[in-house]
Amino acid sequence: MKIGIVEDEAVWRDKIQAVIENYCRDKNISFQINSYGNGKDFMEHSDADLLFLDIELTEDEDGFQIAEQLMRYGNKCKICFLTSHTELARSGYKVNAFRYIDKRHLEEVGEALDSFLKTKIQDRVVFCKDTSGGRIGINLNELLLVETYGRKLRYLMLDGKEYFCEGKISEAASSLSPFGFSRIHRSYIVNLKYMEKAHSHEVTLCNGLKVMIGRAHRDAFKKDFFMWRMRFDN
Repeated sequence: MKIGIVEDEAVWRDKIQAVIENYCRDKNISFQINSYGNGKDFMEHSDADLLFLDIELTEDEDGFQIAEQLMRYGNKCKICFLTSHTELARSGYKVNAFRYIDKRHLEEVGEALDSFLKTKIQDRVVFCKDTSGGRIGINLNELLLVETYGRKLRYLMLDGKEYFCEGKISEAASSLSPFGFSRIHRSYIVNLKYMEKAHSHEVTLCNGLKVMIGRAHRDAFKKDFFMWRMRFDN
């Protein structure tokens, strides 16, 4: 996760960076933070997934102007505005602000990071080769589970659609693991976001489907579930 901070006062830059570093280390999240004293320096790089941007910068630039430039350039980073004057937040709808953070309440940084991770962790498409040799894009936000189906893999989506693709379940589990999926059985990978109940021997998904937990995978599942709850679950 790439995080940017644009804040002209060094004391606030340091405080905000410390909060972010502590959050990411506590949750074992890989991160990179780049801090800037002005918007111009950030715009020369503009490489961030999440940007903490002070509204009130120097006299010749402000946070809203920087956000508008990012929109014009097609930059899709999420913006958390920083301010000591919350009445300024009313103007943020113009630039699709993700959050407003009162500098007097920096605990709100953690809430913003929680929300960002929940929305972004599965905001991606993976591609696999179907049985006819074509290329299929699988939206992870819509993927319920993966299971072995003969020598193929069956991708079951939330809406009931299914795709049959080439591949090994071990390789699929390895590639999906960073995005909130767990291999709970030699034949099944489930999306932890859509798990409603879990018992010692099975999980129940949001559509009512029950999936057995394999004995050899119980410890790994417990670890995956714990990490998921710690990072993303309410």
